[in-house]
Amino acid sequence: MYKGSWRSRRRCGRRSHPQSPGRREHGPSERLNEGIPQSPQDSGPRDDESPSTSSNTAGNSSVPELPGFYFDPDKKRYFRLLPGHNNCNPLTMESIQQKEMEKRRQQLMEEDKQKKVARVGCNALSLLRKRQLGFLKDPTYSRLAHELRVSCMQKGKVHVQSSDPSALASDQFNLILASTNRDRVFTVIDIKAGGSKYSIINLSCLQIPSLTVRMYENLYFTNRKVNCVCWASLNHLDSHILLCRRGIAKTPGCATLLPASLFSHSQPATADQPDMLCSFRIPSAWSCAWSLNVQANNCFSTGLSRQVLLTNVVTGHRQLFRTCSDVLAQQFAVLAPLLFNGCRSGEIFAIDLRSQSRGKGWKTLSMAHDSAVTSMQILQQEQCLIASDMAGKIKLWDLRTTKCLRQFEGHVNEYAQLPLHVHEEEGLLMAVGQDCYTRIWSLRDAQLLRTIPSPYPTSKEDIPSVAFSSRLGGSRGGPGLLMAVRQDLYCFCYN
Repeated sequence: MYKGSWRSRRRCGRRSHPQSPGRREHGPSERLNEGIPQSPQDSGPRDDESPSTSSNTAGNSSVPELPGFYFDPDKKRYFRLLPGHNNCNPLTMESIQQKEMEKRRQQLMEEDKQKKVARVGCNALSLLRKRQLGFLKDPTYSRLAHELRVSCMQKGKVHVQSSDPSALASDQFNLILASTNRDRVFTVIDIKAGGSKYSIINLSCLQIPSLTVRMYENLYFTNRKVNCVCWASLNHLDSHILLCRRGIAKTPGCATLLPASLFSHSQPATADQPDMLCSFRIPSAWSCAWSLNVQANNCFSTGLSRQVLLTNVVTGHRQLFRTCSDVLAQQFAVLAPLLFNGCRSGEIFAIDLRSQSRGKGWKTLSMAHDSAVTSMQILQQEQCLIASDMAGKIKLWDLRTTKCLRQFEGHVNEYAQLPLHVHEEEGLLMAVGQDCYTRIWSLRDAQLLRTIPSPYPTSKEDIPSVAFSSRLGGSRGGPGLLMAVRQDLYCFCYN
């Protein structure tokens, strides 16, 4: 009787406690758990342990991190992480992260199909009613209307017509760059056989809902990598494209002014004022910018390693300014004779174009980020500047007080030179992160309005390039976003 009572108590004790995962019978694929303690006191994080990255992603912050193992939240088991060269189907941290990112992208794509608004209570009827009652002034109404339409943009694939249709199936978009008036887009296309070619797309031909454009190509071809590019206004607004290409072996880098008239859709050059095609030898440039300031007419700047090189394309005169860090971003001011520079050290400073490079006093308006500055945009009144860095921070700076006014949250960047796109007429800021998501913020209060996932799985080699135009389809067209990724071109149009 004593023995039977003891056995009964033992069985009740087993039933009263959950069975330890480490002592259950598993299949062959789950035997990697063996040897890992799974006692109840191990279910929460210890004082000297921090939650694992994979556990946080899965929403299981109470699961402790075990070096060399991954916790599967679905099976609630630990699995050993295997090196890629030892197994044909390894379980690696990279594959786990890629799987989680793809799952999140698919969820976001499904959510993106549903029309949502970033601000609660912001819809077309309420905005119109508030405007009629006099609660909203015209600028505020226009800004909120743009925000509402941005949240409702629908994706459509653009059919690209080219003189070489077979090349469209193999070549890939490297970048697209909208002109000043945003009626044209310059493209750099990577060729499968190696090298790059260039083209211009005229957005006035983009008709909705057919979404068909013509790509005007040129035989100009290079096997050098294009480091940076910008539109240049030599003979007239956006008459040229400035390309900075990397050197090869003993051949130095070069900055080339490529006339837009070389492309068949552009206006032909007149006999009195032919377009100029010229090239300048320079070291490999990290950034470039064209000047629209009258005190630096016909000049462009290139950001080099610890140097800024200012070149006049007509006279050939050069000025060299030595800096303490590599210059990764540049932009000229128009109203003031200043050239703004963003450095790898995180510093943002301005060069007074009236000063001599060997004298003193040419460096002004110093500000600082905590990481390398990759892109900058000066607002129209030239009282503020927006800059992004390699830590994913986007800040709005007051140039009069050199203080940060606000910060735009959500951008993702670790080491890439990713551009910013500012559109003051619509009150929008856009940027594509290394996670391949295109994010749109409100310029006024830094509200994140929309996050657009890439049509393809997330990959740091396939980061989309975007361009925003206020007049897609010509003067009667509406605003919209162009997205180039791999061989495809997409359009997100206002409804």
